[in-house]
Amino acid sequence: MSRKVLVTGATSGIGKATAILLSERGYEVVATGRNVDALNALKQAGHASSTISADLAEPDAAQAIYAEASQGGPLSGLVHAAGIIGTGGMDNETDAGFDHMMNVNVHASWRIMKACWEDLKQTKGSAVLVSSATGLRASANLLTYCVSKAAVDHMVRCAALDGAPYGVRVNGVNPGVVVTELHKRGGMDVDTYAAFLERSKETHPLGRPGQPEEIAEAIEWLLSEKTGWITGVNLPTDGGRQLTSLR
Repeated sequence: MSRKVLVTGATSGIGKATAILLSERGYEVVATGRNVDALNALKQAGHASSTISADLAEPDAAQAIYAEASQGGPLSGLVHAAGIIGTGGMDNETDAGFDHMMNVNVHASWRIMKACWEDLKQTKGSAVLVSSATGLRASANLLTYCVSKAAVDHMVRCAALDGAPYGVRVNGVNPGVVVTELHKRGGMDVDTYAAFLERSKETHPLGRPGQPEEIAEAIEWLLSEKTGWITGVNLPTDGGRQLTSLR
């Protein structure tokens, strides 16, 4: 059976940890992201059979990624970990900011899953989309991000119904705060981020932020045959954060 999986956002954070874990567990990983050097490092370390440099914010990128990823045989799995974060609410968000967040977090999710859909049907494959605990619970001054992730969550549920007649499973993971570069890329400086991680010990009932490898374990579990009767699930992988909505 094919175990060929496309991993987006594979050059850092959760996507990178997932690519590494999947390769170690015998999957054929096709890794995509924007950082060419990081992609080359993954391949040289044996964590990707092939790599594709692309920016999923571009409308034509998903189809181009699929065309290259599917060479040599159809995909049996998709892990979509690419995404962005940023603050913004009713008082300070702009149309441009809202549109950008939706394009990267929602439209790209739709495009890449749509591009891979026929392969997943052919192989009775599995897709896992990386969402966020904020898709499940509201947060002040994060309106745009929360809405984007709530949309991803509902995309998971709807696509799971569409895929079920073909044996395609679609699930999502909803991480809490995970120690990656995501928040710093979203605008936090070093000191603010350090304070944010310290605060995360209080906002997560298990008393700490998560690590990318912990999310990768949940993704691999949902992707694998071990969960062959699970579909349409948005799995909180968040140290209990969504139980409290603390921020």
